[in-house]
Amino acid sequence: MLETIKNTAKFIKEKTNFSPEIGIILGTGLGGLVNEIETEHVIPYEEIPDFPVSTVEGHSGKLIFGSLGGKKVIALQGRFHFYEGYSMSEVVFPVRVMKYLGIEKLIVSNACGGVNPSFEIGDIMIITDHINLFPTNPLIGPNINELGPRFPDMSEAYSKKLIKLAEEIAFENKIDVVRGVYAGLTGPTLETPAEYFYTRAIGADAVGMSTVPEVIAARHMSIPCFGFSVITDLGVPGRIIEVTHEDVQKVAEKAEKKLTVIIKKMLATI
Repeated sequence: MLETIKNTAKFIKEKTNFSPEIGIILGTGLGGLVNEIETEHVIPYEEIPDFPVSTVEGHSGKLIFGSLGGKKVIALQGRFHFYEGYSMSEVVFPVRVMKYLGIEKLIVSNACGGVNPSFEIGDIMIITDHINLFPTNPLIGPNINELGPRFPDMSEAYSKKLIKLAEEIAFENKIDVVRGVYAGLTGPTLETPAEYFYTRAIGADAVGMSTVPEVIAARHMSIPCFGFSVITDLGVPGRIIEVTHEDVQKVAEKAEKKLTVIIKKMLATI
């Protein structure tokens, strides 16, 4: 596995001669952020050796290299999910490759369902912590010692320093944000009312089908992480309605402009 990661990173380096400082993973409906990147290189996933291919609508499947907020970034326009049939190793493979390309921080975004009754559709939630409800973990199996320790600490999965910075930028730019804990589930079904109730009861504010494996893999490699969720539907008693993937995309796309402001100013500061 380690050799595969290194070989893929070597292929990308030789093709782009680009050394990113920040990695960005764009979730459902949030791929438009790449329009703000001063793009230098674009590589479709299918052209990258051993790279998974995104199969979900709203995930275009490209690696974008360029500058944003004065920083060199690599953005995944489309991520990989456990529900697509990928193994956890495949889901987090791009994060590990980005480490060998040189990223020092990782920013992740997603569209998710809100279970906190104070949330509204369209809210931007800064992720303060997560709960892993996947049936497995990307670190299960032989540990790759070169990547990180057998038992990585997760007491600060999401950087407190980056959370504070994002909140300050949001306040300065009059962008309302909320804070919360993200619970990661397999999908692809949206949750039942009982499942929404369960995740709220165990301490979650939002539920989704991504992010957690990527952050676990990044923290294993000592990469500081920052995460955003866009609340695209509500799993709150009395407010649960039928939701389609298209509905989720539309809400996420509306919030994208606000997210872009925060991310660009964060990158200009860190």
